[in-house]
Amino acid sequence: MRAAGLLKLLAWGVGLYAGLCLLAFLAQRRMMYFPDREPEPEAVPRALEARLVPWRDGKGAVLGWRRAARSGGPRILVLHGNAGDALGREDYLPMLEAAGFEGVLLEYPGYGPREGERSEASLVADARAAVRQLKVESGAPVILLGESLGSGVAAQVAAAEPKLVAGLLLAAPFARMTEVAARHYPYLPMKLILRDRWDSLGAIRGYRGPVAVVIAGQDEVVGAEQGRRLAQGCPGPVRIWEVPRATHNGLPLTPGRPPWSLALAFLHERAGMKQ
Repeated sequence: MRAAGLLKLLAWGVGLYAGLCLLAFLAQRRMMYFPDREPEPEAVPRALEARLVPWRDGKGAVLGWRRAARSGGPRILVLHGNAGDALGREDYLPMLEAAGFEGVLLEYPGYGPREGERSEASLVADARAAVRQLKVESGAPVILLGESLGSGVAAQVAAAEPKLVAGLLLAAPFARMTEVAARHYPYLPMKLILRDRWDSLGAIRGYRGPVAVVIAGQDEVVGAEQGRRLAQGCPGPVRIWEVPRATHNGLPLTPGRPPWSLALAFLHERAGMKQ
């Protein structure tokens, strides 16, 4: 009876764990993507307050946000992290503009006023289309700034479209999402159940352009070591700047100041752009 009771208890435990794994599998995208949603009639006035206008595709749908005036110079497409929306990243623009770039904020599908599925495949496909649209507008270089989850988008787009991407600027990046997920959920087999795997380390090996990496030394979300490993996997020119006391969301964005001024100067030089 004692052995039978233990087996029954073990079976209950295995069943509960399997149920937990199934729940995590089904709900994982809700655990990974945290969008701020806002209808277009509300988002546009908010953008105008920040001196931005909608950036639209050929059918008139909102892709993201940018300044009304076009500089004609190199562009940096900002690919934001997994939470919030693109308008919440307007603080990047003064820093980019101080270095001579036009900043363009891409809004992901399922974020802000945009409809669509939130998934690895949809975000990457959308960013690739955005890069192609920028290149149709002008032959000026396009650099991708990937923040956190956006670094995964940037790495995959660069690997898929190496001739269209002049360089990468990766902020608080990660090497593999499976490793980040395992760090936060060590009791779950994340390497087995994760659908959106975001293997940036694998993708970056297919891109030989210049890569600038800005690491938060106290990164509590992905860990600083993830960014270091990603940089080590870059086959092309790469430079790392680490801000020792910065947290994942605490990297300073002061225009004209390190690390961004140095990172952007590096990309200017390595991508062969005129200052």
